[in-house]
Amino acid sequence: MSFDELSTVLWRERELLETLLFKLETEELIIAAGRSRWLGRAAREVELVLSQIRDADLGRAAEAEAAARSIGLDGDPGLRELAIAAPAPWDELLGAHHAALSTLAAQIAALGESNRELLAVSLQATREALVGIEETVGTYDQKGTAAKGSASFLLDEAL
Repeated sequence: MSFDELSTVLWRERELLETLLFKLETEELIIAAGRSRWLGRAAREVELVLSQIRDADLGRAAEAEAAARSIGLDGDPGLRELAIAAPAPWDELLGAHHAALSTLAAQIAALGESNRELLAVSLQATREALVGIEETVGTYDQKGTAAKGSASFLLDEAL
């Protein structure tokens, strides 16, 4: 039966979304701890899970279409519409899947935004630190003598 296969695909998609949430929380901890060494790896793991979710989403769309056709629905109904039209006990099960997927999607969106904000703050702090370093670092020329600054200065002649 197509509803059974759809439910199996939805369980897999929920599992992948929970894995994505875990990976995003791991990424958040890495950012907050300032462990930039692991940030690239964490980002790759997030991308890997996102790729798996895209594949699962294609499977879910195919199974949802088959389930919709089996009960006479036309087009490409959403999961909520499919749950409303589905016979018992599938209506409750699909409704529960919809609620769980919506909750996970909201949590992922919030955590993703939080990670972007943390990265922006870290980037700004890094830029400020680099500006401070650039102003204080002296350099040497080819002969090994200290290079003289060529900066312009404004002098207040009233003093």
